[in-house]
Amino acid sequence: MWIFRHKKKDDGSFERHKARLVGDGAGQQVGVDCGETFSPVVKPATIRTVLSLALSKSWPIHQLDVKNAFLHGELKETVYMHQPLGFKDPDRPNHVCLLRKSLYGLKQAPRAWYKRFAGYVSSIGFSQSQSDNSLFIYRNGTTLAYILLYVDDIILTASSGTTFSYP
Repeated sequence: MWIFRHKKKDDGSFERHKARLVGDGAGQQVGVDCGETFSPVVKPATIRTVLSLALSKSWPIHQLDVKNAFLHGELKETVYMHQPLGFKDPDRPNHVCLLRKSLYGLKQAPRAWYKRFAGYVSSIGFSQSQSDNSLFIYRNGTTLAYILLYVDDIILTASSGTTFSYP
Protein backbone atom coordinates (compact mmCIF):
# COMPACT_ATOMS: atom_id res chain seq x y z
CA MET A 1 0.00 0.00 0.00
CA TRP A 2 0.98 3.62 -0.34
CA ILE A 3 1.38 5.84 2.71
CA PHE A 4 1.09 9.56 2.12
CA ARG A 5 1.95 12.29 4.60
CA HIS A 6 3.07 15.87 4.87
CA LYS A 7 6.65 16.67 5.85
CA LYS A 8 6.81 19.67 8.14
CA LYS A 9 9.59 22.14 8.86
CA ASP A 10 10.97 22.67 12.37
CA ASP A 11 8.48 25.48 12.94
CA GLY A 12 5.55 23.19 12.05
CA SER A 13 4.81 24.71 8.65
CA PHE A 14 4.31 22.55 5.53
CA GLU A 15 7.51 21.59 3.68
CA ARG A 16 6.55 18.92 1.11
CA HIS A 17 4.47 15.83 0.34
CA LYS A 18 5.96 12.40 1.10
CA ALA A 19 4.93 9.01 -0.26
CA ARG A 20 6.19 5.58 0.73
CA LEU A 21 5.35 2.20 -0.77
CA VAL A 22 4.97 -0.26 2.11
CA GLY A 23 4.83 -4.03 1.91
CA ASP A 24 2.30 -5.98 3.93
CA GLY A 25 4.49 -8.15 6.13
CA ALA A 26 1.55 -9.25 8.29
CA GLY A 27 0.84 -12.07 5.85
CA GLN A 28 4.43 -13.36 5.90
CA GLN A 29 5.36 -16.56 7.71
CA VAL A 30 8.81 -17.08 9.21
CA GLY A 31 10.51 -20.00 7.44
CA VAL A 32 8.19 -19.75 4.43
CA ASP A 33 8.64 -16.31 2.87
CA CYS A 34 10.99 -14.72 5.39
CA GLY A 35 13.97 -16.03 7.31
CA GLU A 36 15.59 -14.14 10.15
CA THR A 37 13.66 -11.04 11.12
CA PHE A 38 15.53 -9.85 14.21
CA SER A 39 17.75 -6.82 13.71
CA PRO A 40 20.11 -5.89 16.54
CA VAL A 41 20.09 -2.32 17.83
CA VAL A 42 22.78 -0.68 19.92
CA LYS A 43 22.34 -1.06 23.68
CA PRO A 44 21.72 2.09 25.76
CA ALA A 45 24.77 1.29 27.96
CA THR A 46 26.95 1.14 24.82
CA ILE A 47 25.65 4.53 23.65
CA ARG A 48 26.43 6.08 27.06
CA THR A 49 29.91 4.54 27.14
CA VAL A 50 30.94 5.63 23.64
CA LEU A 51 29.52 9.15 24.05
CA SER A 52 31.25 9.52 27.43
CA LEU A 53 34.54 8.44 25.86
CA ALA A 54 34.11 10.87 22.96
CA LEU A 55 33.26 13.76 25.27
CA SER A 56 36.11 13.06 27.69
CA LYS A 57 38.60 13.00 24.80
CA SER A 58 36.97 15.94 22.90
CA TRP A 59 36.35 13.82 19.81
CA PRO A 60 33.88 15.10 17.21
CA ILE A 61 30.51 13.35 17.24
CA HIS A 62 28.42 13.01 14.08
CA GLN A 63 24.80 11.85 13.91
CA LEU A 64 23.42 10.57 10.61
CA ASP A 65 19.99 9.40 9.54
CA VAL A 66 20.05 7.04 6.58
CA LYS A 67 17.36 7.97 4.07
CA ASN A 68 15.26 5.03 2.88
CA ALA A 69 17.50 2.63 4.80
CA PHE A 70 15.29 -0.44 4.40
CA LEU A 71 15.29 -0.04 0.63
CA HIS A 72 19.04 -0.76 0.67
CA GLY A 73 18.57 -4.23 2.16
CA GLU A 74 18.89 -7.15 -0.23
CA LEU A 75 16.30 -9.91 0.02
CA LYS A 76 17.53 -13.50 0.24
CA GLU A 77 14.00 -14.95 0.10
CA THR A 78 11.61 -14.94 -2.83
CA VAL A 79 8.95 -12.32 -2.09
CA TYR A 80 6.15 -11.25 -4.41
CA MET A 81 3.71 -8.38 -4.06
CA HIS A 82 0.69 -7.16 -5.96
CA GLN A 83 1.27 -4.34 -8.39
CA PRO A 84 0.98 -1.06 -6.47
CA LEU A 85 -2.03 1.17 -7.08
CA GLY A 86 -1.28 3.68 -9.79
CA PHE A 87 1.34 1.40 -11.34
CA LYS A 88 -0.74 -1.53 -12.57
CA ASP A 89 0.20 -2.74 -16.03
CA PRO A 90 -3.04 -2.48 -18.03
CA ASP A 91 -1.91 -5.35 -20.30
CA ARG A 92 -1.09 -7.65 -17.34
CA PRO A 93 -3.29 -6.58 -14.40
CA ASN A 94 -3.02 -9.96 -12.64
CA HIS A 95 0.77 -10.15 -12.69
CA VAL A 96 2.75 -9.67 -9.46
CA CYS A 97 6.10 -8.02 -8.70
CA LEU A 98 9.16 -10.01 -7.63
CA LEU A 99 11.00 -7.95 -5.03
CA ARG A 100 14.79 -7.82 -5.11
CA LYS A 101 15.17 -5.16 -2.43
CA SER A 102 13.39 -4.95 0.88
CA LEU A 103 10.49 -2.59 1.50
CA TYR A 104 9.26 -0.99 4.67
CA GLY A 105 6.65 -3.25 6.20
CA LEU A 106 8.35 -6.55 5.31
CA LYS A 107 9.32 -8.60 8.33
CA GLN A 108 12.87 -9.13 7.10
CA ALA A 109 13.50 -5.49 6.06
CA PRO A 110 15.32 -4.35 9.23
CA ARG A 111 17.51 -7.47 9.22
CA ALA A 112 18.35 -7.11 5.52
CA TRP A 113 19.41 -3.47 6.03
CA TYR A 114 21.49 -4.37 9.11
CA LYS A 115 23.30 -7.18 7.28
CA ARG A 116 24.09 -4.93 4.30
CA PHE A 117 25.40 -2.16 6.56
CA ALA A 118 27.47 -4.55 8.71
CA GLY A 119 28.95 -6.15 5.59
CA TYR A 120 29.97 -2.79 4.17
CA VAL A 121 31.61 -1.37 7.31
CA SER A 122 33.44 -4.68 7.77
CA SER A 123 34.80 -4.37 4.23
CA ILE A 124 36.35 -0.96 5.03
CA GLY A 125 38.09 -2.13 8.18
CA PHE A 126 35.56 -1.92 11.01
CA SER A 127 34.99 -4.91 13.27
CA GLN A 128 31.92 -5.72 15.33
CA SER A 129 32.10 -5.51 19.09
CA GLN A 130 31.65 -8.87 20.77
CA SER A 131 29.55 -7.32 23.54
CA ASP A 132 27.21 -5.35 21.24
CA ASN A 133 26.62 -6.32 17.60
CA SER A 134 25.56 -2.76 16.69
CA LEU A 135 28.88 -1.22 17.76
CA PHE A 136 31.51 -1.20 15.03
CA ILE A 137 35.14 -0.35 15.87
CA TYR A 138 37.94 0.81 13.59
CA ARG A 139 41.59 0.68 14.73
CA ASN A 140 44.58 1.79 12.69
CA GLY A 141 47.67 2.78 14.64
CA THR A 142 46.55 5.45 17.09
CA THR A 143 43.36 6.19 15.16
CA LEU A 144 40.14 4.87 16.67
CA ALA A 145 36.60 5.24 15.33
CA TYR A 146 33.27 3.99 16.65
CA ILE A 147 30.00 3.58 14.78
CA LEU A 148 26.78 3.00 16.72
CA LEU A 149 23.83 1.72 14.66
CA TYR A 150 20.24 2.03 15.83
CA VAL A 151 17.99 0.88 12.96
CA ASP A 152 18.60 3.71 10.43
CA ASP A 153 20.31 6.17 12.79
CA ILE A 154 24.09 6.25 13.07
CA ILE A 155 26.44 7.92 15.52
CA LEU A 156 30.07 8.19 14.44
CA THR A 157 32.94 9.41 16.57
CA ALA A 158 36.66 9.17 15.95
CA SER A 159 39.93 10.08 17.60
CA SER A 160 40.87 12.13 14.56
CA GLY A 161 38.67 14.98 13.33
CA THR A 162 40.40 14.86 9.96
CA THR A 163 39.81 12.30 7.26
CA PHE A 164 41.68 9.07 7.84
CA SER A 165 42.27 6.39 5.27
CA TYR A 166 40.65 2.97 5.25
CA PRO A 167 42.48 -0.11 4.04
